[in-house]
Amino acid sequence: MTTMWDYMGPLLWPAFWMTIKLTVFSGVIALVWGMILAGMAVGPVPIMRSFANFYVNVVRNTPLTLIILFCWMGLFMMLGLTLAPQNDSFIKENNFRLAILGLSFYTAAFVCETLRSGINTVPVGQAEAARALGLPFFTVFGTIVLPQAIRAVVAPMGSVLIALTKNSTIASVIGVSEAALLMKSSVETYPDSIYTIFAIIAVGFVILTLPLGLLFTYLANRLAVKR
Repeated sequence: MTTMWDYMGPLLWPAFWMTIKLTVFSGVIALVWGMILAGMAVGPVPIMRSFANFYVNVVRNTPLTLIILFCWMGLFMMLGLTLAPQNDSFIKENNFRLAILGLSFYTAAFVCETLRSGINTVPVGQAEAARALGLPFFTVFGTIVLPQAIRAVVAPMGSVLIALTKNSTIASVIGVSEAALLMKSSVETYPDSIYTIFAIIAVGFVILTLPLGLLFTYLANRLAVKR
């Protein structure tokens, strides 16, 4: 008879590796899309500002579970959107990429708001001086405002990334085989070891998130803008 560890042991690293991949890919996409949204939110074009504010308000107030399910049921099941080639692992790969899509678009709203708070710390006179020299908005934003804003919000951005790591557990609702799904299947197979299983998964997430917190705290102190 197999033990709980015989069942979980070989699956533990692949499950957390899936969590890491979800976090990394979603984080990169969310950072890029969040920067674009932040630029639109503070830009001079009213329709872009309205779109960015509408997007942020709607997405931030929508449960992540609904967004993930919408990507799977709405985009894939109803509209036929596929993000993976048709092969033997199509369902697995497609669900993984749909989860990245949902996590990215959800997290981008928080990235946008974090960057916008950083933009507010940049003295207005710097942007005005650059515009007076004839520099276009996107040059001013990309070379003067955004670099300072990022340095001002390193620590909050780390919190967003840590939240994304934990939010990746929602991907289990569409069958992505990450840590939360392993915990669910392990509890169903070995209900008598529920506390041990919870402890193992919790320690795994602490191992993932604690170094991130320490790293971003160090970077925040290192890159802080001196006023």
